[in-house]
Amino acid sequence: MDPVRILKQIWRWFDDLTGFSQSLGPIMAHPVPRARKTRWFYVFGSATLIAFLVQVVTGIALSSAYVTGSGQAYDSLRFITSSPIGRIIRGIHYFGASAMIILIGLHTIRVYLMGAYKYPRQMNWLTGAGLLLFTLLMAFTGQLLRWDQMGFWTAVVAAEQAGRAPLIGNWLGHFLLAGNTVGGATLSRFFAAHVFFLPALMFLFIAVHLYLVIFNGISEPPKAGRPVDPRTYRHWYHSLLEREGIPFWPQAAWRDVFFGAIVVLAIFVLALVVGPPELGKPPDPTIISASPRPDWYFMWYFALLSLIPKWSERWVIILGPLVFGLFLILVPLLGGRGERSPLRRPWAILIILSVVFVIAHYWVVGIRAPWSPRLDAQPLPSSVVGVADGPIADGARVFYDKGCEYCHTISGYGGIRGPDLSDAGDRMSAAQMATRIFSGAENMPSYRGNLKPEELASLLAFLASRHRVQLPTPPALQGLARQEAAHGR
Repeated sequence: MDPVRILKQIWRWFDDLTGFSQSLGPIMAHPVPRARKTRWFYVFGSATLIAFLVQVVTGIALSSAYVTGSGQAYDSLRFITSSPIGRIIRGIHYFGASAMIILIGLHTIRVYLMGAYKYPRQMNWLTGAGLLLFTLLMAFTGQLLRWDQMGFWTAVVAAEQAGRAPLIGNWLGHFLLAGNTVGGATLSRFFAAHVFFLPALMFLFIAVHLYLVIFNGISEPPKAGRPVDPRTYRHWYHSLLEREGIPFWPQAAWRDVFFGAIVVLAIFVLALVVGPPELGKPPDPTIISASPRPDWYFMWYFALLSLIPKWSERWVIILGPLVFGLFLILVPLLGGRGERSPLRRPWAILIILSVVFVIAHYWVVGIRAPWSPRLDAQPLPSSVVGVADGPIADGARVFYDKGCEYCHTISGYGGIRGPDLSDAGDRMSAAQMATRIFSGAENMPSYRGNLKPEELASLLAFLASRHRVQLPTPPALQGLARQEAAHGR
């Protein structure tokens, strides 16, 4: 039998019982403005929806094997990742989240620059703003569910920030943690929010958002000198659709389908080739020296809070999200009429460029994390030290063993939290080095009492041998280093 004929018969039987073609047909064929040159800018919204559906499918698959108990969550995720299929599904879920963040950001930028939030689409913007907020919350709650060291301390940092809020800060922190400390109740609360509450709200907002898109129509490409007047816009828009409108399916929707397929393919390829992020160590609240780092989409905010003065943290944590939320709400309410073309709204372009620049700048800084020690730094190779034995080689070992290399760079190796010491011998004498080591500095502890005389002598000899152009250290300088160490002690 012909399989195509069988499928058609099944569809006719199903359609006869449900009436799908009669109800969905007019919706899919509703007219939209013709936009030959700008239509590709309209695909980000549908692609975001496709990425969200990918998250729903992979999230259901992961939750079927994930255990929410604090003692089993980490091991269950390791079990999922150890399976080839589980590794791919977890990778799709991770890169799908990244795709949602990127796509909803591009969609928001497109709507703002084209003025598509103006009358009669103010509610379209507000429901979309809610979806943007829920997407960010989904990304945040998902990070904790890994239940590794980074996810554990991320919850602690989030609760500490929530505690800065006036009046309700203490209650809000307890609400996030489901208690006084991070534990099994915290994991259960984040799991419920990530799997049940937030997706339910997103489905509701998506339904309203799509209804408003159909009811108000897809915005036409903006044109300079054609402002929006609420008194005449609807009549003008319907006249435009009668003259130049085309059916959404298939004349306009093929771009959405094509771009959505590319997004799904890219997510799958990245999951297959790169895989999910590696799990860190199991959560251990006794390790207070952990330096939690969020996923890439929150890295810029992480860097911003790390670099601002300590006295301003409270104001940034409280006022930053508040100003952002008020901006999203007031944009359609205060700017619902007038010019839509970005050429007539240069301040809109300036705002977008400024936001993108700030986020990109602090994202790069967050990746480098100059405020964090490089705890994974390896001992300096012999090619950098220059000798295999003697005081200089001993000093290089002290430099690593005492953690100096975690914060200081030597010839491209080590951390960047402290000054680069690749040319320390050109900038400081042995006495100045010993004084700094004993007295400490900002973000640097004092090593008085933590170094034996011979260790200090070797360390000074090593630092004194660091020059822009490496030169052999004469024996006299090594003897001077020992004298300076004895004098400093």
